[in-house]
Amino acid sequence: MSIIVNDQKLLRFVQEVFQSFGISAEKAFICADNLVLADLRGIPSHGVARLKRYVDGMVNGTILPYAEPVVVREALSTATIDGQAGLGQVIAHFATRMAIAKAKQNGVGVVTVRNSNHYGIAGYYSQMMLEEGLLGLSMTNSAPLVVPTFGVEMIIGTNPISLTAPARRNRPFFLDMATSVVPRGKLEVYERLEKPMPEGWAVDAGGRVTTSAAEVLRNMISRSGGGILPLGGEGELFSGYKGYGMAVLVDILCGVLSGGAYGDMVDSKGPSGENQPAQVAHFFMAINIENFVEMEVFQDKMDDLIDRLKASARAEDASRIFIHGEKEYELYEKHKKEGVPLQEKVYDTLKSIGAQRGVDFGL
Repeated sequence: MSIIVNDQKLLRFVQEVFQSFGISAEKAFICADNLVLADLRGIPSHGVARLKRYVDGMVNGTILPYAEPVVVREALSTATIDGQAGLGQVIAHFATRMAIAKAKQNGVGVVTVRNSNHYGIAGYYSQMMLEEGLLGLSMTNSAPLVVPTFGVEMIIGTNPISLTAPARRNRPFFLDMATSVVPRGKLEVYERLEKPMPEGWAVDAGGRVTTSAAEVLRNMISRSGGGILPLGGEGELFSGYKGYGMAVLVDILCGVLSGGAYGDMVDSKGPSGENQPAQVAHFFMAINIENFVEMEVFQDKMDDLIDRLKASARAEDASRIFIHGEKEYELYEKHKKEGVPLQEKVYDTLKSIGAQRGVDFGL
């Protein structure tokens, strides 16, 4: 069962929860806007259901809400930032603005970040670049939740990638994807619904495919083996090694290139289970299109590419061919008009957080 809530009321509530920790309204808005946008775009796995994660992190000290990002290395088109274990959304927003400024001045801006935290949906930052008329790329590594091909130990993250590209007549191309079959949040959705998840999403401690989201999530917490499969699935038949390779690519650009953490080093739990900063790393690249080709030419060619894809022959019983981001744009418009659906358990958790933090629920 879902409860429909107004997106602006939800945004206000989440922002006030972040502000209850003493951070500025501006920083709290960035964090809240990222989470609510995920729900508006139909990505509940990364929406306000994750609020408890941030609240718990600020309470237990793995997230330092007052920390300010520090630029530790900089050149004309590049920079490396130390997030000082602060709020991932605030750090990523800062880094993205820097990448945008460098791209506008020098043609390209590449900014890496180390020692950060979970930054929400990757598409939030590529969209910032899109809104400035730039080609935008955003990626982040994450806690080890994915097993490598032929492995049974979680040692790499879901490591998402987002790319945005502007068009003229059509909606922008908007890719936002994990390099695993699914993100952890999808498993959490199935656990809350008490439903079996599809076969091929994850494996148990023995490396066998399982449909029990609860079992996999328990194993994640206890580090007892198994985990989510890389994009492509189990073994080599459906090219799971390609998703595995993409996840490592993200780790190289985010963690290795920034001088930060990668693989199973990205974790908020120490060797003995103690709380510690997660050391998440990010990568942002903004490209000034007009340094390569006139914007009008680029947009016209994007429109032509999109038109060709959408006009291509459809499979039997398929009503349309979608372009990346198209469904999310349509859901955004629907949810802005009709309200955001929240699972009952998520709604109750938000209400509980409001009571704990002294914030009026009002949803």
